[in-house]
Amino acid sequence: MASPDNARAVCVMDASGHLGSALVHLLLHRGYTVHAAVQHHGEFQSFGGLPCSNEKLRVFHADLFDYHSLTNALEGCCGLFYCFEPPSDHSTYDEFMAEVEVRAAHNVLEACARTDTVEKVVFTSSVTAVIWNEGRNTSSTDLNERNWSDVNFCKKFKLWHALSKTLAEKSAWALAMDRGINMVTINAGLLMTPDLTITNPYLKGAAEMYEDGVFVTVDLRFVADAHISVFEDISAYGRYLCFNHAINCSHDADKLAHMLLPSSHSTPPQSSNDKRIMYQQRISNKKLNNVMMECENEQLLTN
Repeated sequence: MASPDNARAVCVMDASGHLGSALVHLLLHRGYTVHAAVQHHGEFQSFGGLPCSNEKLRVFHADLFDYHSLTNALEGCCGLFYCFEPPSDHSTYDEFMAEVEVRAAHNVLEACARTDTVEKVVFTSSVTAVIWNEGRNTSSTDLNERNWSDVNFCKKFKLWHALSKTLAEKSAWALAMDRGINMVTINAGLLMTPDLTITNPYLKGAAEMYEDGVFVTVDLRFVADAHISVFEDISAYGRYLCFNHAINCSHDADKLAHMLLPSSHSTPPQSSNDKRIMYQQRISNKKLNNVMMECENEQLLTN
């Protein structure tokens, strides 16, 4: 397990979203110099209360379709944490978002390939790039990092978030292997943030995910810790399914539904039989848990 060096700089792109902002905070706390690359133009005074005057924080305006701005943000960095945020002129996940996200991923990985100092990329993907295929509810084995969502299945059922994440991640892997980039991906569950609503594109097909035992969520701190753990672990490789809660019983499903729906709406009453529903979890995050356990043990030994 590598340890952060106070002189080491890393880039977080896009740093303006929930995950990006959390990564900026944690990386600064761990002693890194952070290049916070944000897409949207304007004055950024803070990241969740963190003053931009922090001596280890540099803020860059990075357009995912402007190659020069990407290389500027990456200059001098040993690593990149890449978490796609939809651009302001195309903020809705639709049938065209996949093209936008694939282009962005390609541009960012190409910029990394041409930046001599970049040693590792942590690419944020999604569980939706893993779980969707024709045989989704017939397999008896757990889904893991070897599974990929089927592109044609996603198109057929208009699962645009899954389509975008699958194609973007595959494009990133193809370029990383072609250009010799050391990359790992975090395939995250539904990110639990205070502003989460029923309109979140991840939730398309939520009922099917629930019934299939693959509806998983992740807390912001957990997913941010996971990113840093796989970055600092020199033996980390490939994809990592990332979640810390599974929605597989009616109690948890009702609780989530009440959180997602506005107070003016009410969910239909559940029968006593419904309350006993429990679906078997069919997705495994064992690979990530092993890395995070090793990270925790090392921190205990060094404290």
